[in-house]
Amino acid sequence: METILSTQNNRVKEWEKLKTKKGRKKTGLYLIEGRHLVTEVLQSDAITDYIVSTQEELDAISFDIPEDKLVIVSDKVADRLSDTVTAQGIFAVVQIPNKQRQIQDPIPDEKGSWLFLDNIQDPGNIGTMVRTADAADFAGVVFGKGTADVFNPKVQRAMQGSQFHIRLVLGNLDEWTQSFKQAKIPVYGTELNPQAKNYQTIEKADDFALIMGNEGNGMSPELLTQTTANLYIPIKGKAESLNVAVAAGVLMFSLKDI
Repeated sequence: METILSTQNNRVKEWEKLKTKKGRKKTGLYLIEGRHLVTEVLQSDAITDYIVSTQEELDAISFDIPEDKLVIVSDKVADRLSDTVTAQGIFAVVQIPNKQRQIQDPIPDEKGSWLFLDNIQDPGNIGTMVRTADAADFAGVVFGKGTADVFNPKVQRAMQGSQFHIRLVLGNLDEWTQSFKQAKIPVYGTELNPQAKNYQTIEKADDFALIMGNEGNGMSPELLTQTTANLYIPIKGKAESLNVAVAAGVLMFSLKDI
């Protein structure tokens, strides 16, 4: 078990870089923070290089940490590594799966319900949608072009552990959409226009894909032309629209045959 007290330690400097996309890409590692997420990652099949913890946090936790992976750090080091207002005192340095470092992931053979994210940028929205997909027993979530980095600390924190329960992949949504349609699996887009279909008219199913678009601009025009159908949620009150994560939750639980 190693102890690091100085923020000038080379290893600390390397871990701090994992808060940036450039640092993650260079090393193939990412950083998660907080007791709950560290518990989740240790229970998953993710490969963890180090668990980094203050002594105070280590004394407070109730789960076991392999001693060969444990590094004790000072509060100042924890503050340097933290991506939150108040450092949570415990971190994991985790290996990015090789398949998720590739922009063009192979499209899986298995069916099921899939959520496609088209240029979704807010970490909170992404986290809510991944957690909802997990709760609705979806097979996976595809992070399309323009969507925030799945290994961004804010995105990881917002997913609250669901990232270890459900498959998350990076992919070209045009290719995924065409692959699903060729397999006779419907792909539903989301759009506010008179040509779109009321989601309540769609029959529930186990196998389908749902595309959610950018918070301000919606789905890309190119994708909208490739879907099986584009859906809308009727709004009865005076609000102009729903938050994308709320809309995704309504659609995921309504479309899936649960």
